[in-house]
Formats: sequence, C-alpha cells, structure tokens
Amino acid sequence: MGGREERDFSLLLRRLKERSGRSYEDLAAASFVSRSTLHRYCNGKSVPSDIGVVMRIARECGAGSRELQEVLRAWSALAAPGGEAGAAEETGAGPGRPAAESAESAASAEQAPRRAEAVPRSPGTGGATGWRRVLGIVLVLAGLAGSASAAGSAAPPRETTRAAQWISGPSWVRAPAPVRRELFGVTMNSNTGTMPSFRVGAVRFWDSGTRWASIEPRRGEYDWSTLDRLVTGANRAGLPALFVFGGTPAWAAPQAPPGPYGDQSRAGAPDDLADWEALVRTLVTRYRGRIEAYELWVMGNDERFFTGGVPVLVEMTRRAARIIRRIDPRATVVCPGMGRLWDPGARRALERFAELGGYRHCDAAGIKLHQRRASDPPETMLQVLRLVDRVFHRLGVHPPLWNTGTSYDIPLQGSLDERRAADYAVRFYLLGLYATNLNLKRMYFYNWGGNSIPVVLQAEGGAPTRAALAVEQLQRWLAHARLRSCGQGLAIELPDNVWQCEFTVAGPEGEHAAVLRWTHQGTASIAAPGARNVWRLDGSGAPVRPGDVVQITEQPVFITY
Repeated sequence: MGGREERDFSLLLRRLKERSGRSYEDLAAASFVSRSTLHRYCNGKSVPSDIGVVMRIARECGAGSRELQEVLRAWSALAAPGGEAGAAEETGAGPGRPAAESAESAASAEQAPRRAEAVPRSPGTGGATGWRRVLGIVLVLAGLAGSASAAGSAAPPRETTRAAQWISGPSWVRAPAPVRRELFGVTMNSNTGTMPSFRVGAVRFWDSGTRWASIEPRRGEYDWSTLDRLVTGANRAGLPALFVFGGTPAWAAPQAPPGPYGDQSRAGAPDDLADWEALVRTLVTRYRGRIEAYELWVMGNDERFFTGGVPVLVEMTRRAARIIRRIDPRATVVCPGMGRLWDPGARRALERFAELGGYRHCDAAGIKLHQRRASDPPETMLQVLRLVDRVFHRLGVHPPLWNTGTSYDIPLQGSLDERRAADYAVRFYLLGLYATNLNLKRMYFYNWGGNSIPVVLQAEGGAPTRAALAVEQLQRWLAHARLRSCGQGLAIELPDNVWQCEFTVAGPEGEHAAVLRWTHQGTASIAAPGARNVWRLDGSGAPVRPGDVVQITEQPVFITY
C-alpha cells in the first residue's frame, strides 16, 4: 500500500462501492472502465488518470455532494502536477507490475470515452496553481463548494501518470458525407428466403442453412436450394448480400474436432486446401454479380469455429481472395471474422493474422463488436473498437471495418425489456456512425428471424417489434442526411453522459442542420437555441419554442434547426 493519500482515496472509493451493493463488473461497465481497473482503484494499486472517471464511478455508487467532494479532494492530492506523481514518466509500468500487464492497463485507460474523462483546461493553467483552478471549476460544475488541496505524494502504479490533455470540440469533424443505407445490415437466421418487412440496408447469411457442410455434403456434390432462395430473396428486395464461409464438411477434415452445430461440420481447416479452392470457385461462379461480398470465415480466432491456426487461415484467405477477384472482380472480399475481442488472447490472434499479411488480401476486415453483456450500454463497444484500432495502427494496416456479428453465447443472455431493446437497437447503429473516424463501414445486427436473443427485431413469420420500427425510423431520419461530426460530453459543452452526431439534411426548403442526441445512461436537460422541432423514435414530434429545454434520455432524439 502507498502513502496516506493513496489510502484515503482508495478507502473512500471502496466504501462507496460496498455501500452501493453493486458488483465490480456492473459498476465498471456503467463507468466505462474494465472490471480489473476498477478493482485496482478500490484496492489502492492504481489511480485514475482523469477526473471524469472519478466522478462517474462516485456517481454510479450514489455519492452525494459532500462525498463526491471528499473523493475529488483525495484524488487531487495524488494527481496534482508538480508532485512526484505528476513528474513521473508516462510509462504505464511500475514496481512489481509486469510490462505486459501495464500495456494492457494502458489500453484499458485508452478505451473509455475520452471526452467524458477530460478536465477543462485554459491556456496558462500549468502547475499547482492551475491545477487548483481546474479542479475548482469541476467542483463548481458538480455543484460542490470549496477548493481542493494540491499537495502531492508518490502515487501507486497507474495507467498513466498525468491527466490527459484537455481538448475541446467533437471527437471528429469532416466535410458532410451521406449516410449509406448499407450501414444498417442484419444477419439472416432463416433459410426460407423471406426478407425483413421493415427497412434494412444489407443482409448477411449465417445460421441460415448455408454452412459449407450443408452446401457440399459430399465432395463435388452441391445442394444450392437454400442459398438460391436466400440470394433470390435478397436480390428481389434490392439488398446487397454477404455470404459467410464456415463449417467444414466431415469428409474434408475427418479428424478435426466437431464445430458447435448439430450438422457434424468440423471446426478444422480442410485437410486438402484444393477442396477449399473448389468450393470457393464453384460458389462464386454460380452467384457472380448476385452476391455482393464474401466473408472468408465466420470466426477465425475462436477454436469452436476454427482450429487450423492463423498461418493456415492466412493461406486460405490468400487463395480464396485470388479466386474471387478473378471470377467476380466487383465483389468485396471480407477477411475472416474475428470475435471475442474483449479478450487479449483473441486480439492477439487478430494481430497475428495482420502480422502475417492476411489483411493485404482483403477489401475489408470482419470484426465482431458487441457489449460484454447485452445489458451494457452499446457505447461500451467503442472500448474494444479502439483497442483493435491500436493494433492496426501499430502494424500499419487500416482496412475498412465491417461489424459482422456478436458473441456465441448471445442466446444465453437475458432479454431486455421492450423500451431498452428499442433504445439499444438504435444505438447499435449509431455506434457505427460515431465510429466513422475508426473506419467502421458496416453494422450487421444479429439477428433477423430468430427470437431467442436479448433484442429481437422480427421473428420469422411475425411482425416487426418496437425495436425494428425504431431502427426503421432512424433510417428515415437519415435518408437525406449528410454526417458532419460526432462528439460527447463536456468537450462539446454538453453534460458528460450526452452523445451527439451532427448532420446537414436536404429538405423541400433547402438544407438545414440537425443533431441526434442521446445518453448512455440517465437523463439530461439541455437548451436548444435555434431548434425548430424535436422528433422521437415513435414518429411523434413537437416544436421547440425559444427558451424551451429538451429532455435527453437513453432513447435518441432527432432535433432539427
């Protein structure tokens, strides 16, 4: 354990946590940090680098104004510039802490939405005096009184040893660009050829009777009946189709372990890659010009789906991409999907695939973005997406990203109530817009047709749910919109639980501005000067009069100007 200040801070935080009655996992998800990181904070093994993290954790624990003030003062004694903590090098490692763990913790700190964690800083506020001024501003913003102590002492090992630079403004800004309808994809959990009866932008075939073992039950003998129905249905509906390879037939890999399905398909690569090439060649020839894209394996870094090893997967990717481009040059080649990305080992497999040159053969990278639990805010997916982006950046590869799935255990997770299901379904796609700066291009919701998952859009043979209709309403809002920027929290002069994307919309009277706003948790009341109308996902709307305050909740609203 460190000095008195460290003990004071961790003790206060731990008492709040215990009083709240909430688990580390629950509090961590709500505060946008990892469970292990929160555990270290409460046990004095590390200290948050940003004041926003401290405030969010305390508030999630139900801290009152006096308690929040005490926590912030204890934290400020550790974080004040000029002390040993502020002067240390930003290595992320510390005594008794392995470098690998430090790197992982540094990545965890980088995951959380930075705009909510940063501290407002004004020019010329360096040093202890400036630090007191900064903290005083935050205390006032939090509705507290008093000033904070700036006394510093040596801090315990921490993710970073200085508070992040404060940067105001959106997370990113660009010249307005259209919102492509293909962003709004769904994975088909149906083999009938029926398409969704609400608006979607693209379809993906998996868990739809189209695994390799179903298509080619014996070498050289093909059954195209199910895939023909699906492709015909998608073509009639004008929906671009993504075919997913996976599920090696038993005849092609008799010694490989069975996959997670009851059709006797195998998780291994085929013993002879000539069989793989024959499948790709025959399938692409049959559907040339009718299937838009091919995902070259469903889950390449999960041994339940593939046990062939990364080098073999890279070679299968190279061979398949060469065949597809020769037969159907306009088709999009999507590298094998990579899942379980919350797990460092799974990210290491993705990294190894990149190191071996796998992404050089593809037009896009398939990744599986999902919350740790279906009940976590969709915005937490940004954490794992930023980790993936760091891997790609380090290796100098920047493929467009297609989010092609979720976790295998999704049917085991509890269902969400109707309101939250609708909010989360819409925010799943809004995450795709928000992550535009990370090169995310497609979002395939899992799934369409099934009814044993936490959020159901439409069961086969049933009517669209409230969640599906909300997703359709979002697409109507954005049909003539051009996305300009996205940002979150204090950096864009909004409460730190509020998220926003800005648009330019073409209408009968010319172009006008609009914003989408929502919270990841809780509510916020915000003035909207210049706004004309606020629209809700149920299709209702209301005019905004001068001086009106708009209530922002977890259900996104569309405000036009």
